[in-house]
Amino acid sequence: MLNKCRLHNLYLVIFIYLISHLLLIQFSCSSNFLTNLGVHSEEKNENHFDFIEDYLKFENYIYSPEIASVQFYKQGFIFSSPIIPLNGNDKLHLAFDDFSGNYKSYKYTVILCDAYWKPVNLNQNQYIEGNFEDLINDYKFSRNTNQKYVHYDLVFPTDYFKISKAANYILKIFTDDEKKSVVITRRFMIYDEKVMIAAKVAKPVKVEYQKSKQSVDFTINCLNYYISNPYRDLKVVIMQNGRWDNAIFNLKPKFIKGEILDYAYEDETTFSGGNEFRSFNIKSIRSSSERVRTTYKDNNGNTHIELYDDERRPYKTYQSKTEIKGKMFIKSDDNITDSDTESDYARVHFFLKYSAPLLDGNIFVLGELTDWNLNANSVMKYSYTQKGYEADLYLKQGYYNYLYVFLENGKTVGDESLVEGAHYETNNDYYIFVYNREAGDEYDKLIAVKQINLYSN
Repeated sequence: MLNKCRLHNLYLVIFIYLISHLLLIQFSCSSNFLTNLGVHSEEKNENHFDFIEDYLKFENYIYSPEIASVQFYKQGFIFSSPIIPLNGNDKLHLAFDDFSGNYKSYKYTVILCDAYWKPVNLNQNQYIEGNFEDLINDYKFSRNTNQKYVHYDLVFPTDYFKISKAANYILKIFTDDEKKSVVITRRFMIYDEKVMIAAKVAKPVKVEYQKSKQSVDFTINCLNYYISNPYRDLKVVIMQNGRWDNAIFNLKPKFIKGEILDYAYEDETTFSGGNEFRSFNIKSIRSSSERVRTTYKDNNGNTHIELYDDERRPYKTYQSKTEIKGKMFIKSDDNITDSDTESDYARVHFFLKYSAPLLDGNIFVLGELTDWNLNANSVMKYSYTQKGYEADLYLKQGYYNYLYVFLENGKTVGDESLVEGAHYETNNDYYIFVYNREAGDEYDKLIAVKQINLYSN
């Protein structure tokens, strides 16, 4: 009997040990999981971004079908990119419409990102001074429009919401009831110039590319800013127009000559020249305008605009054209006083002639009118009866630029040359971003920005 009791106690001890060991392993794994995601239990607070939630896209994106006509730029320069200096007087301007027709308590905040647009594990009080979020107070209701909407404007930084670090950021717009109810995210940059960039757009070194591609040649002068290890501590990104799908990331110096870092590559900084943007004008929906074939209303009173058919341009002679580099300009010419609230919406129909569908990918409409995204909102469908690709977009009155871009299945970089052709003479805008992160730093500091094009050399 005594032996049985001892044996029973031994089993009980072993059982308790195994259970406690399993619980310890589970707790350890959970802690490691949270730590790997950037969340530490002792650091978790109301102001710390929750990395576990995956509802947020760290890119330009509209999450609600009720949101339209999103524009984001440096205040006072509607065709500019959302890039401003640290500790300056410049501000950023966001504008958008909400089709719900009712006022909503929209709030905004920002999230610090690294050079590759991944969130950085810092508390918001480490890069925001003042309120960590604020209300969008500037709104107006539409007037005399078939499509009812509320127009919102946000201008920041403000006295109550300031940003203290030069870096990449995501602007997040959400409703008052729940932070997860995000409606808009937008990329923007704040820089603190520490180095000088000398750059030009040149013909590629390889002869076979000199008629179709453009090379971005540049040097970085670090005379007044010490960088201990440029190969390790610097990251350089080049963006063409407003596109992020074909941006070049993580460039390293090819040569170092004293304080000059030379990025004289043959292929690594080369882009397809593409072609000048196509355009159409729907500032008036009461009279004919540029590239509009017909305007009509359906049985529900909604306005439809059919553009003239588009054709492929790869074998056509290059034609110079003054354009707005893929941007959009919201404006109505229909005898109104305020284009923000009196411009109406129309469903704009695009058609690209194509004898047969492409089986290894899709055609997309690309530009600010589609958030520069190649996704379900910008993809075209092939019509076997009409022999071409068609799409329709619900757009506010204004002037628009766009391109047709082919995206091969499984790829993330679009190819405009298949439909639009590729020319060295195309007047593309290029942006060079220089980031620095020394050993021990917690984020990528944006220390220089340079904008150039072929004709600014």
